[in-house]
Amino acid sequence: MSAALADTLHRLGEEGSTGVLRAGDGEFHLVRGTIASVGCRRTIGLDRLVVEAGVATAEDWRRAGAGDPGELLDQPQLETLALLSVFDAAYFLLTSPPGEPEFRPAPEHWLAPVCHIAPRALVHECERRTGNEHGPWSADLVTTVPVVPARRIKRNQVVLTGSQAEILAAADTRRSIADIARDLGRTTYGCLVAVCELTAAGLLEPPEPVIAAEPVIAAEPAQRAGRHLALAPEPQGETPTHVPALPRRIPSGNAGPAGSHRRGSGEQPGRHAIDEEATATAHYRGTHASAYEPDRWQQVDRETLIRLRAALEELA
Repeated sequence: MSAALADTLHRLGEEGSTGVLRAGDGEFHLVRGTIASVGCRRTIGLDRLVVEAGVATAEDWRRAGAGDPGELLDQPQLETLALLSVFDAAYFLLTSPPGEPEFRPAPEHWLAPVCHIAPRALVHECERRTGNEHGPWSADLVTTVPVVPARRIKRNQVVLTGSQAEILAAADTRRSIADIARDLGRTTYGCLVAVCELTAAGLLEPPEPVIAAEPVIAAEPAQRAGRHLALAPEPQGETPTHVPALPRRIPSGNAGPAGSHRRGSGEQPGRHAIDEEATATAHYRGTHASAYEPDRWQQVDRETLIRLRAALEELA
């Protein structure tokens, strides 16, 4: 929880300020000391929520933002959705380092008649959410780590809610929690909670840390670069060059289930690691192909390579 941002919200609430408080990748809209709206780039926003819920059309929302809300403010569901949106965006802003908050006076937000949350109540709710157990998932992973279905399900019977079933169906090893929330039109925090529950049930893989790409190093005799073997030394008389690390040679046979990935290795799973190695191999073939692989490796199908690697990891 960001103490600096929480203290700023408390101070603006006590002063009865009206304007916009910018922090991190979002902003708080205050009207006479209460919070009328909160936006964050990691959440989908109230505009999408009201359209998905059928409360208003995109054109109705555009007119309301331009100063003509019409009958939209009379919709009973709007207040509920506005509260969900505020708590969703505020949670991620308050749990991430926001930098230096900056407040600027501005006209009253048009949602003030239906949404007016005291800063202390908002901070209290975010603290409650922060104290909940999220297992291996945390707020800073919602945009950086893909949601990966489990390779094996250990339970014979698992009961899912409708939201959990939607999120499990949307998990495709590529999209993050924020991506899934945006595609489904749901709050990011709600998807985070559902992903935690699905992970605890063994239906999703725990998140793996994001590891930066390995740096390019100069080849030296009998030297290892991480998990790759270093290349042979440059011939004498030539200028040493920097050569990208190459993947291990993969023996043929022992095919396994496609899409499997190593657990607990500290590397990005699946296709991402294969992409890096395929790129390095393609670059190397243009200059040193004869020193590394025979011709038969130049025509290996990409999908075959992925399945072979998955099989080796399954047997490891």
